[in-house]
Amino acid sequence: MNGNAAAAVRERYRKLEADAAARIKAIYNGPVIRVRTATCGIAAGALPVKEAFARVVEEKGLPAKIIDVGCMGHCYAEPLVIISKPGFPSLCYGYLDEDLAARLVDDFLINDDPCYEFALVALEPNDVFPTFSDFPRGVYEQKIVLEHCGFIDPGDIDHYIARGGYGALAAALGKAPAGVLDTVKESHLRGRGGAGFPAGLKWEAAVKAGPGEKYVICNADEGDPGAFMDRGILESCPHQVIEGMLLCAYAVGAERGYFYIRAEYPLAVERVRRALEQAREKGLLGGAILGSGFNCELEIFQGSGAFVCGEATALVRSMEGKMGIPATRPPRLAQSGYRGRPTVLNNVKTFAYVPPIFNRGVEWFKSIGTDDNPGTAVFSLVGKVAHTGLVEVPMGTTLRQLIFEVGEGPANGKAFKAAQIGGPSGGCLPEAALDIPIDFDSLQEAGAIMGSGGLVVLDEDDCMVAIARYFLEFTQQESCVKCTFCRLGTKHMLDILTRITEGCGEPGDLEILEELAEDVRDGSLCNLGATAPNPVLTTLRYFRDEYEAHIFEKRCPALMCKELIVYYIEPQKCSKLCNVCVGSCPTEAIYTRDDGLKAIDQEKCVKCDNCLKTCPPDYNAVIKLSPPGLLTEKEGKKA
Repeated sequence: MNGNAAAAVRERYRKLEADAAARIKAIYNGPVIRVRTATCGIAAGALPVKEAFARVVEEKGLPAKIIDVGCMGHCYAEPLVIISKPGFPSLCYGYLDEDLAARLVDDFLINDDPCYEFALVALEPNDVFPTFSDFPRGVYEQKIVLEHCGFIDPGDIDHYIARGGYGALAAALGKAPAGVLDTVKESHLRGRGGAGFPAGLKWEAAVKAGPGEKYVICNADEGDPGAFMDRGILESCPHQVIEGMLLCAYAVGAERGYFYIRAEYPLAVERVRRALEQAREKGLLGGAILGSGFNCELEIFQGSGAFVCGEATALVRSMEGKMGIPATRPPRLAQSGYRGRPTVLNNVKTFAYVPPIFNRGVEWFKSIGTDDNPGTAVFSLVGKVAHTGLVEVPMGTTLRQLIFEVGEGPANGKAFKAAQIGGPSGGCLPEAALDIPIDFDSLQEAGAIMGSGGLVVLDEDDCMVAIARYFLEFTQQESCVKCTFCRLGTKHMLDILTRITEGCGEPGDLEILEELAEDVRDGSLCNLGATAPNPVLTTLRYFRDEYEAHIFEKRCPALMCKELIVYYIEPQKCSKLCNVCVGSCPTEAIYTRDDGLKAIDQEKCVKCDNCLKTCPPDYNAVIKLSPPGLLTEKEGKKA
C-alpha cells in the first residue's frame, strides 16, 4: 500500500474513532448502570435485576442509562452492576437482587448516598473506597485478553472503537503483510488452545504454502467441564477476537474466516453475529476494509458439541460435513486444511492477544510473563474455591498465588487437597506442587498441562480416585473411537477405576492401570487420547495412598465413594424431639427406635446425604463412617 492509501485508511479510522468517542462520552454524561448479562450473570439472576433497575428508573423519571455488559470475572458475586454517576467514583456492587436494585436507585441516584456497605470495589482511585489494586486479586491480575470484558457493551461496536478498538487493524493495513507476520513472530506469542505452539510459526507456514485461497478459523469449541474462558470472552468483547482474526487474515493472505462455536453457547453466537454485522456496517469487515485493498469476510459455524472437535483436524472435518474424527498429520492445516486449502486455526484467546500486541508493542508483551512464555494466562477458576470466576495472571505466577491470593483459597474453611488443571485431560497436582510456576513447560514437567485454561480446586472432601474416574469417564465417552488404544484402553482403565471406587479393587490393579495409561498415551493419534490418562497418572503419582486405602483397606479416606461409606446416628447426640432427618429421607430409611431415638435402616439407605445436610448444626448427630466399623444392624449398633 502506498503512502496516500495508508493515510486514507488512517484518516477513515480516525473519523470512526472520533465519532464513537463522542457518542460514548455523551452516554456517560449522566448516571449509567452497567449490568453484567453474560451467561454467568444471567444464571445468577441478572435479568430480573436489570428489569428492576429499568422499572424504578422509569417510575422516578431519572435520566439514567442502563447498559448490558459482559463478564468482569467475579462470577462468585453475580449478579454484578457498575453504577457511574458524575461526582462519584464508579462503584461495583455484587450479590444484587431486585430489592437492592431499587434501593440503589433511591439512595444513590436520587439521594447521593453510594451505599458503600453494598459495594465491592471502586473502579477509579478515590479517598473513600478501595479499588481493585488494593486487593490481592488486583495485585496479581494483569488483564490483556479480559481488559475490556465487563466494562463495555458487547452489542455496541462504538464502545470498543472508543477505546481504540480496530486501531491495530488500521495501522497494520498501512504495512506490508510480512510486517504484520514479523510482529507476531517477534512477540513469541504461543497458542492458548492448549499446545502452546508459537502462533507466528503457524501463520508463517500458511504464508509459505503459496498463493491461492486460504482460511482463518477461530476455535471456540470449548468443551472442558468447568471451563468458560472462550465463552466469556466472546460474550463480553467479541470485537477484540474479530480484530485479531482480521490481522491474521491480512498477514497470511486469507479472505475468508470462520468462528467455530459450539451450539451450546447461544449467547456467544448471538453476540458474535451482532458484532460481525456491526463491523460490516462500519466498513471493518467485507470488501475494501477501511477503504484499503484488503477484503475479508467472517462468519459463524456452529458445532454440535463433540469434545473431540476441539482437535484441529476433527474440527475442520466437521466443518466439511464429515464425521468429526482426527486425521493423521502431516500435512498440517497450515499446508492443507479446510477444503484442502492452507488454514490457520487458533484459539479465541490467541486471536484476542494480537490487537494489544500491535497497539502496545512487542517489547511490552514480552516484558510480561517469562522468557519462554510471554504474556498472561486466562483461567476459569472453579470448584472448592471461595472466589470462582475468570482470572488473568502473568505467566510464571504460581498456582499457590492463583488459588490462595486471587481465588481466596478453598471455601468453607476446608483444607486444600489438589488442583486439577488443564481440563479433563489435565493433571491433579497436590499442595506440594503449588509453587510450580504457571507456564506450558513447567506444568508438563509436573505431569499436568496448561490446556485451554480450566482449573478446578479440590478440598479434603474430594476422593482423588473418584476424581480420576470422573475425568476419565468424560474423555472415554468423548473418544471418537478411531484408535484402538483410546477406544479400548480407556474403557478398561475406567472399569478398573470403577471397581476400585466400589470396594472391589484387587492387588495388581495399580500396575495394570499404569501400564494401560502409558499404552493409551503412546498409542493414540490425537491429544484427546494421548492426554486422557493424565488424571490417572498424576493421582497415582501424588495420591497413591488413597488408591491403596480403597484396594487393601476397603475404605475411602475422603468419605466420598458411596459403596465404601455408611450413615448412622450417634444415639448420645440425637435429640428425641427432632424429626428433621426423618422428613428429609426419601426412602424412609430413618425410623424411631423404642427409646425414642432415631436410627437408619442400612438396607433402605441410598446414601443420598440428605440426613447429613439437614441435621441441625447444634446436634451434629448424623455422621459418615468408612469400613471397617460398618453398622450392620437396623438398630444402629456396631457389628
